[in-house]
Amino acid sequence: MIRILLVDDEEELVSALSERLTLRGFDVEWVTNGRDAIKSTEEKNYDLALLDIKLPGLSGIELKKKLEKISPDLKYIFMTGHGSQDDFMAGSGEAGKDYYLAKPLKIDMIVAKINELVKG
Repeated sequence: MIRILLVDDEEELVSALSERLTLRGFDVEWVTNGRDAIKSTEEKNYDLALLDIKLPGLSGIELKKKLEKISPDLKYIFMTGHGSQDDFMAGSGEAGKDYYLAKPLKIDMIVAKINELVKG
């Protein structure tokens, strides 16, 4: 079973997304900030982290750099409701287009990307 950590400061979104992914057979946990994501990654092994770009205090890009030190094999998908994909790519250079999803999220697209990254 694929283990996923969801990180987004919008609690309603992340809890609903967690429920939808769980119904599709994934083992999902969620947190609403970078500090809790780091703690959770230190305590458990995940296959993939789905990170919001805009988190309070610690951006999704900064969080990825910290999580990579804890869990080098962890895969990442970024999600954002801010700006365009071009803005994201120009500003970060950290993720290719395959690892970027714009809100509102489409569950089928998320599932396809997760399977592609983890099983790929």
